[in-house]
Amino acid sequence: MTKPVRVAVTGAAGSIGYSLLFRIAAGEMLGPDQPVILQLVEIPPAMDALKGVVMELEDCAFPLVEEITTADNPFDGFDGANIVMLVGGKPRGPGMVRADLVEANGPIFVDQGKAINDRAADDVRVMVVGNPCNTNCLIAMNNAPDVPNERFTAMTRLDQNRAKSQLSTKSGVAIKDISNMAIFGNHSKTMYPHFFDAQLDGKAATEAIDDESWLKEDFISTVQGRGKAIIEARGASSAASAANAALEHVRDWFRVTPEDDWVSMAVPSDGSYGVEEGLIFSFPVRCDGEGNYEIVTDLELNDFAKEKIKITEDELKKEREIVADLLK
Repeated sequence: MTKPVRVAVTGAAGSIGYSLLFRIAAGEMLGPDQPVILQLVEIPPAMDALKGVVMELEDCAFPLVEEITTADNPFDGFDGANIVMLVGGKPRGPGMVRADLVEANGPIFVDQGKAINDRAADDVRVMVVGNPCNTNCLIAMNNAPDVPNERFTAMTRLDQNRAKSQLSTKSGVAIKDISNMAIFGNHSKTMYPHFFDAQLDGKAATEAIDDESWLKEDFISTVQGRGKAIIEARGASSAASAANAALEHVRDWFRVTPEDDWVSMAVPSDGSYGVEEGLIFSFPVRCDGEGNYEIVTDLELNDFAKEKIKITEDELKKEREIVADLLK
């Protein structure tokens, strides 16, 4: 019998968590033969709602689920966890700007970083969904000094998926035939969807879509603003697509990335493409199937791409300044 993997999920009773947990339990994230122990974490006021989620999980009778635990604090919730998915966070309230959101969420991720450091398994891998996810990831990483930095990642897979969808709609090429679509930078309105190296059924995006102004303007702005557009359309955030992207992020972290493709993940910068070392920055990466990755470093970026990358890097530096007192 394969040893179960302990998967800790924060915000487990929230919309994204609810959309995510049943798919993890069904084996969509780690595979149809991998047993799991679900360690569900919520804030104290949400524990009653979490009981209801657990009841539903139990009623599904998932064969892969060996145990479900709940906790109202990360120190208990992350005990022995092999994978920690930091989904929960304080949402943006009325009148809040991004700087307010950064400041409000910072202390939450200090405690979560400390809990990962003290209680998670030696092989722990961490991915952050809760926004602002890049900077929240930076805070958690800096408060877990005993865990290698490369174990911390933040999610830009949703942005990659959104970009592929837009390219498919514009070109008529099926999403399965689109590859090498990279997201650079911050999961925010400054992110840079790098289309120049994208392949659409074997053709460069700029060849398959003969509309440079659309690629440089409408395409980028649509991907950057997709989250806001969904909130305006349905009156709530994109929970299902975010949960799907979180699942794919972890799934592909533990799969071998095809040699002719890559996946987008926000990871600690090693200085590639001139991005300041240590920032949690989205790059195209390739994974080895064992929870490790390498940044794709051989792309020849033009001046347009370099300018966009600089803009999103500058934003991440400003966010880092806001939470400087939370970084050890």
